[in-house]
Amino acid sequence: MLEILQYEFMINAITAGILASIACGIIGVYVVVKRIALISGGIAHASFGGIGISYFLGINPIMGVLPFSLLSALTIGTFSKRTDVAEDTIIGILWSMGMAIGIIFIGLTPGYAPDLMTYLFGNILTVPQSDITMMLALDAIIILVVYVLYKEFMALCYDEDFSTVAGIPVEKLYLLLLCLIALTVVVMIRVVGLILVIALLTIPAALSREFTDDMRKMMFLSIFFGTAFTIIGLMLSYYFDIASGATIILVMSSFYLLHIIIKKWRTISEKPFDI
Repeated sequence: MLEILQYEFMINAITAGILASIACGIIGVYVVVKRIALISGGIAHASFGGIGISYFLGINPIMGVLPFSLLSALTIGTFSKRTDVAEDTIIGILWSMGMAIGIIFIGLTPGYAPDLMTYLFGNILTVPQSDITMMLALDAIIILVVYVLYKEFMALCYDEDFSTVAGIPVEKLYLLLLCLIALTVVVMIRVVGLILVIALLTIPAALSREFTDDMRKMMFLSIFFGTAFTIIGLMLSYYFDIASGATIILVMSSFYLLHIIIKKWRTISEKPFDI
């Protein structure tokens, strides 16, 4: 394993994996506790419109995804809180609308988009230093916001009605949380791509919830699991020459399913037999 660290692209890949795991470990806990994984998927897929526009304008797709994902998050949050339209309906509309915009602008762009699959399914082995710098900055923003508003976010996730009665600005906090999810999507895009974002956001957090109910501990555990699974998946993808993003998700899914099977088996084995 140590010999691969002589390559700069592997160092960049491991660094990107750690940074993505930090963002997912923190925000993923909120996603799992508040059960808004579908919203996360909607924000991620709607962001594809930003990729299409970026290709058309000839700029870094990451720079297009950032404003597009934030706009999608604010739109979903505002419509769900201020209109009678069902939240899943808004998500479905923005999901398909963003994908359609992306497809149209990519079709209007002369030539072929060689890196398109990277943004859809991820390729952690090709993450440049510039993207790592941006990921680091976004991680810093996420950590700072969560540190300052930790208690308010916890109240929002566990009891929204009580938060409203207590005078907490629920709607603004909810929109801010969705914006943090949007920033996390941008952090993850080069690691697993837009298609697999939901898995990286939810699996480490869901696994950490199996071991503790304390939100802080869940975040640290989620970061640990995310980092470990990402590095394992990265190593496997490198040695077997297979897709990095998909391998990372398969490793995470396998470990989570294995944990559930072992937990169920222990429950059955410890249950006394009726005579």
